[in-house]
Amino acid sequence: MTRSIVTGGAGFLGSHLCDFLIAQGHQVACLDNLITGHKENIAHLAKNPNFRFLNRDVAKPLPSSLGKAHFVFHLASPASPAADSSKGYMAHSLKTIEANTVGTRLLLEYCQKTGSRFLYTSTSEVYGTPLEHPQKETYWGNVNPFGPRSCYDESKRLGETFVYEFIHKFKVNARIVRLFNTYGPRLNEADGRVVSNLITQALKGQALTVYGNGSQTRSFCYVSDLVRGLWKAVSLPRTAGEIFNLGNPHETSILQFAKLVKELCGKPGAKIIKKPLPQDDPIKRKPDISKAKKHLGWSPEIPLKEGLDQTINWYRSRI
Repeated sequence: MTRSIVTGGAGFLGSHLCDFLIAQGHQVACLDNLITGHKENIAHLAKNPNFRFLNRDVAKPLPSSLGKAHFVFHLASPASPAADSSKGYMAHSLKTIEANTVGTRLLLEYCQKTGSRFLYTSTSEVYGTPLEHPQKETYWGNVNPFGPRSCYDESKRLGETFVYEFIHKFKVNARIVRLFNTYGPRLNEADGRVVSNLITQALKGQALTVYGNGSQTRSFCYVSDLVRGLWKAVSLPRTAGEIFNLGNPHETSILQFAKLVKELCGKPGAKIIKKPLPQDDPIKRKPDISKAKKHLGWSPEIPLKEGLDQTINWYRSRI
């Protein structure tokens, strides 16, 4: 039976990946220290004989009891930039750095010993405030190394460097995916990200918060599409040593997105209030996914309205 390790497996994206792998017949070891993950995200898998949860910090060596896995997916890292959220990487800056650097190295060393395939989830944040639009994998980025978001941006970039070194020095079968904004059920309502913020505010009858003038853009990819891309990136031949952007190339301004959320939540009269743009908040985000289309045969399939409907219904069941 195929065995997989998913770090950060109790998080939003990680839990959906665990679901996908279990459905594919894998034995899955889910590692998460629950700093930003939640056991409720994987509660439905707890009694599955092919699923195992370990409350563990990825910056510590893997237990020998795990044995050999065919695939290692490294998703462990806080991902929300919100400074006022206990779930954000600014609140857990040192743990974020460790997960993306020390944790990445330890997992690569494990793969070096076992011959496992490794997938590192990097981020569109490595492009910083981009001077190239849309962003291709060949773009080196425009990132502030000494600022409030640096713990995430720069540790992800160093994590990529570790992957490069282990590929070229030790022939580890590894690849990198750079994830753009992803949304869907289980995206924690308190994590401070734009999708969770706006939906929660709308459903509670509150004013919707937009930062800056709302003209900054993002590209939103539904979680099931993203998980499909992760699997293709690690399982298909000739993906070792490659970097792939995974995200939806449909670009939306934050103000447009807020208006759409109001409409779909049935709150057309909700006010939109504007607050100052946080330091180093990217002005544009749009992936060039031509490489993923060509080499993975992957592109998003779920339209934004359809994905938001499913996401909003999940939030409604909780608010």
